[in-house]
Formats: sequence, structure tokens, C-alpha cells
Amino acid sequence: MLFITNRMPTVNTEPALNPDYQFDLENNAAGRAVFFCRRKKKGSYEEIGSKAFLTAVKEAKYRQVLVYIHGFANLPEDVFADIAEFQALCDGQKKGEVLVVPIVWPCDADMGVVKDYWDDQKAADQSAFSIARVLQKFMEWRASPEFNPEDDPCLKRINLLAHSMGNRVLRETMSVWRRYDQPQGLPLLFRNTFMIAADIVNESLHRGHIGELISHASRNVVVYYASDDLALRASKVANLKNAEASRRLGHTGPEDMDQTPKNIYAVDCDDVNTEYDKPKGHSYFRYADKKKQVPGLVFRHIFDCMLSGRVFPTEEFRKTSIIGVSGG
Repeated sequence: MLFITNRMPTVNTEPALNPDYQFDLENNAAGRAVFFCRRKKKGSYEEIGSKAFLTAVKEAKYRQVLVYIHGFANLPEDVFADIAEFQALCDGQKKGEVLVVPIVWPCDADMGVVKDYWDDQKAADQSAFSIARVLQKFMEWRASPEFNPEDDPCLKRINLLAHSMGNRVLRETMSVWRRYDQPQGLPLLFRNTFMIAADIVNESLHRGHIGELISHASRNVVVYYASDDLALRASKVANLKNAEASRRLGHTGPEDMDQTPKNIYAVDCDDVNTEYDKPKGHSYFRYADKKKQVPGLVFRHIFDCMLSGRVFPTEEFRKTSIIGVSGG
């Protein structure tokens, strides 16, 4: 499994590549360094460098790529287990279609949810600088005649999925990337951006707000939300400490759809989120029944978006929908 991380290793061999990369789980500081790696097996990783990494992605026998940004309080092997599950779901729908590539940012390993939450918010904001570097490295690699000559360009479609606090990482990354590397405006990089159970304020995607940049870099932005997501309910309470009383995007969808750019869509998952993820109703975008290997309706909608490049293919002007137990 290929992955990118800004989580520091126990031994940093820069500028040389690290053939035995080991995560320093006690260090949740988000530095500017970023590492392009391969997971060989559980607990065994190697750093391969950005050029080898991007070439491996280009040569992979998949038509599309899905970049996956995880939520808070996830240690690396937790993330890799989720990625393996999501990759299996994608392969089950259509082999050779979607390669899932995670970005592992430094969540906290401390005990106590509230302490983890605040530490992870800081790490999420700080991670924006290193992940923006990843996006810029990709743009330079894709434009390089050495790695992508005219007769052999990289044609893979790129999608992005952010879960929970991963959406904060995404929002801040777009801001940093625009400020330091793309002052003329962000390129249209992502075919679809999926914002699931987003732990950011629900005005974030409105025009003039920081999250609007996500829509600039994406053909489609799909927000999946559920009002009874218990993890986000705790998040809202925790944020009162910071005088941030606004509701979460993952609870309500955008506060006012009329104030969002035209390529933003909202999908209400209230009818399935708790059914798929008891009791929290927070990670409802993979299986409907893991034991029976039944993909959920939210996952199927995500995958259909990647196949077609459209959120509601038969209804050109539709902006919102409800995913229910009896259908999409």
C-alpha cells in the first residue's frame, strides 16, 4: 500500500531515503517534512521518495486515484485498516477502477478524547503546510517532460475523500496552497471531493469563507451529513471552549445552500448513518453490513460519482438528496 505522511519517524534519515521507516507515535507534531512511503506489511514501511511514489501511482493498473484524509484520533495502523477495507469495497464494485492512497497526518496518542481532540485540531491546521507541498510537488511532477512526456502523460483522474477532522486538514491545505504556491488561483485538480461527517463549521463552504477554495479545486464537492452523528455532537460541545458555537457541516450540511458555489452538493444520510455505524453514526460511508460484505448506500453513491463524474447524473440542476434505507 502506498501512503504519504507528515508524521515524523523515530529516525529521520533526510535527505537519504529511509528503508525502515517507523512512526514515532509519541510525537504528534506536524512539521514541514513529508514522506512518500510504501507499507510492506503491518508495522513495516519504507520511504521511496516522491518521484518513485508518483511513478508507481501512474503505472498502477487503476483508472482513477482516491486520496483519503482520515479523521482525528487515528493512529497509522488504524488508518491502514480502514484503507484496506475501502480498497476492497472499490475492487468489489469494479476491479482496476480506483486506487486508494491515504495521507497519514499526526493524530495524538494520548488518553482522553477531549485532550486528543484539541491536540488533533492543532495538528490538522499545521499539517496544511506539508500537504500543500505534496500538491505542489504533484503539479510540478505532472508538468515535467521527464516524467510525463507528451506521448506518455499521466491521465489518471484524481478524487479526494476527507472524513471528520480530515476536512479541517483539507480546508486549511487549500488555503495554504493558494497563499504560497498558487496566488493566481487553484487549479482544477480533483474530479470529485467527498466531505464526510465534516468536523468544520457549517458556513465553511459559503462564498467568501475559507472553505470556498475546496470548490475551486474540484469539479464536484459532495457533503455527506447526519444530524444524529454522536461524534460530531461531542465535537460541537468541545468547540464551545473555543467560543465556536456554530453547528458542524457534518451535522447539517451547508448552512445555506444558496450561499455556496454551484458545484457543491449536499446528501442527507440520517436514515442510514446509525444503522451502518452503531452507535456513533460517524463512519457510515463503507459497509452496510461488514460481516456479509454488503456495501452501504453512501459508499455506492461515492463510487457512482467516481464512475460518472456527476453527483446526480439524471438531474442536472439537483443540489440535494436523501439517502434512505430503501434506496438512494
